[in-house]
Amino acid sequence: MSRYNRALNFINDTEVYMANKAVVVYSGGMDSFTVLHNAIASGDEVYALSFNYGQKHSKELTIAAKVCQDLGIEHKIVDITAINSLMAGSSLTTDSDEAIPEGDYETDNMKSTVVPNRNMVLISMAIAYAVSLEADKVYYGAHSGDHDIYPDCRPEFVEAMNAVSLIANYQAVEIVAPFLKSSKGDILAAGIEMGLNYADTWTCYNGREKACGKCGSCIERLESFALHGLTDPISYE
Repeated sequence: MSRYNRALNFINDTEVYMANKAVVVYSGGMDSFTVLHNAIASGDEVYALSFNYGQKHSKELTIAAKVCQDLGIEHKIVDITAINSLMAGSSLTTDSDEAIPEGDYETDNMKSTVVPNRNMVLISMAIAYAVSLEADKVYYGAHSGDHDIYPDCRPEFVEAMNAVSLIANYQAVEIVAPFLKSSKGDILAAGIEMGLNYADTWTCYNGREKACGKCGSCIERLESFALHGLTDPISYE
């Protein structure tokens, strides 16, 4: 075989094994942590993207940064607090004095935690980042437990957003929500299968030293661990 043919074969083999690039919308929470590792396991070259949109605490962003540093993953934290006044009215954001609700993760109780149009805004920016990277996918962590409460986590939203994303730029970008039809317990099961350490996540809507154990997000998380006969590795008040 000639030197030229050997070189050509090497190039072709390299192209076959080149990973596709993917952007992961990564909040630092349990769901997006699992999605991040799901994307890595799929063989994608992952770029994590987190947002400071004016949430009442930044603890989840600190944890997200540490995870990405430990994994050696490119990670951007984008400050979009300048548009916080356009996404007002949620008990999760700094513009509101409304207390974060406690109790079960049910529609009437949790509706105040909806941030107007949040996922559409964040995913749109993630698509722009993907196009700039020549990445062909954007992952995010919608799941079935959120469908009743958050319109931007429902299958019809993901399908419509994906359809727009495929035509919005010269480069088509697919929106991937691998756990869209899965429960929180299913997500945890997937993470257990991957051997993930959920001590490296923050789910609580409060940003204190320990998780409150009382907000809907904490309760749903604790129930998921109990479902699998496991103890949550993070500390609770």
